[in-house]
Amino acid sequence: MDLSDIDAETIEEIVVRCSRKALEYFRVDTTDLIVENKLAEGFDPVTAADRMVERLLREDLVAAVGELPVIGEEEGVTGDPTKGLAWIIDPIDGTRAFISGQPQWGTLLGLLEDGEPVGGWVHLPVLDETHWALGDTSGSVLNSSRNGFVSHCVSLADATLVSTHPSMFEGIDGERFWELEGSVKLSRFGGDCHNYALLANGDIDLVVENQMETYDILPLVPIVENAGGIVTDRFGDPPLEGGMVIAAATRELHAEAMAMMR
Repeated sequence: MDLSDIDAETIEEIVVRCSRKALEYFRVDTTDLIVENKLAEGFDPVTAADRMVERLLREDLVAAVGELPVIGEEEGVTGDPTKGLAWIIDPIDGTRAFISGQPQWGTLLGLLEDGEPVGGWVHLPVLDETHWALGDTSGSVLNSSRNGFVSHCVSLADATLVSTHPSMFEGIDGERFWELEGSVKLSRFGGDCHNYALLANGDIDLVVENQMETYDILPLVPIVENAGGIVTDRFGDPPLEGGMVIAAATRELHAEAMAMMR
C-alpha cells in the first residue's frame, strides 16, 4: 500500500464519525464521567471517551484500508510505524478542556510514511470544524467561511501568539517564552489542537508549545504546512520527537520566534 491508496474524504468521514461519539460523554453529570489519572505524580487525565474513540478509529481504519501499524495515545504501538505507512492517533486532544466543559478539543489522526507525517485530519465536534491534508492537497469543513491559508505576518511585533498553557515552559525555557510573549502584539492561552487549525486558516500567526508528544503534533504538521505555514522544533528540524514546537505563518516570523526560544 502507498499514499495513493488513501482516500482523504473516506478517512475524514471516519474521523468525524468517531470523534462525534465523544459528545456522548461531554458535559455530562460529573458522576457519570470517570476521570482517571495516568501519572503517579502530576495530572494526565484520561476518560472512557478517549479510549472509545481510539478503539473505534482503529476498527474503522482497518475496515477501510486494511491493517497498518498504529501509534495510539491510549492503546500504544502496534506494528512497526517507522517503515511504510502508519497511523498516529490522539483520540481526544485537549482532554483537560473536555473534562472542563470547554469546546476546543478534537480528534487527531495522522498518516506517517517511513516515520514522517504526510497526512493529517482533525475534527472538533463542538465547533463542528474539520481540517485535513494529505500529500499536497488539503481541505477544511468549517461552520463559517475562512480562507484556508496562513496569514502574511512577518514580524513578532505584529503577531498574535497562542499557546495552550504557560505551565508547558519551565526554567530557562519559561524565561525565553515570557520574553517572546512580551514581544508580540497579542497573546492568548488555551486551544490545544484548535490553535493549529486557527493558524492554518489565517486567524492567528504563531503557536509555540512545549512538552508535546508525537501524537499531539504530527497529525497537525501537514495541515499547517499545506496552508503555507512552517512547523519545527526549537532547532528548525521537523518535530518528529515532539518536545518544543514552533509553528508560524511565515518563515520570517518563524525565524524570529525560533531565535528567541533557542
